[in-house]
Amino acid sequence: MSSIVDLVEYQTIAAVQKIEDIDAALDSKVNVIFLLVGSIFNVKELVEKIKASGKHVFLHMEFIEGIAADRSGVAYVSKYIQPTGIISTKNNLIRIAKEAGLMAIQRIFLIDRGAVIRGIKSAEQCQPDAIEVMPGIMPRIINEMTNMTALPIIAGGLVGNEQEIVEGLEAGALAVSAGSPNLWS
Repeated sequence: MSSIVDLVEYQTIAAVQKIEDIDAALDSKVNVIFLLVGSIFNVKELVEKIKASGKHVFLHMEFIEGIAADRSGVAYVSKYIQPTGIISTKNNLIRIAKEAGLMAIQRIFLIDRGAVIRGIKSAEQCQPDAIEVMPGIMPRIINEMTNMTALPIIAGGLVGNEQEIVEGLEAGALAVSAGSPNLWS
């Protein structure tokens, strides 16, 4: 299996939060999409549409309605939905996803220095393919984290303009996830 570093060709990731933004993500330059919307009724179709366009898709387990963020939910996603991988804040889901053959991105919220340390420690225990740090508009902290772990860092959350994307990348992030379609190209 390839690494997430090998997957990311365009350093902005489309974080799709509304179904109506999927076509904009598909028409954009991004080659990785974080799907933060959907339900058990439409997620398979959405993932197939994204994969058919040649893009990689990661499902945020806690945001897909009707699929539990637990062992059975991950097994269901792996067997029937078949995305590139998942995103989760939960260590156990990261491990379960990896065991199921999915890539996994651990989302960490940087609320204070302790959260940074705990987040790195937690990630190094469950070995995700990457860490998504939120908010992603803190270049100094992103730089510190890239020096604290060999795991790739993705900056995300509150990214509102191109300059913030550039600053995140210059700070050492592998990529920056952005929810605004005008930042995807």
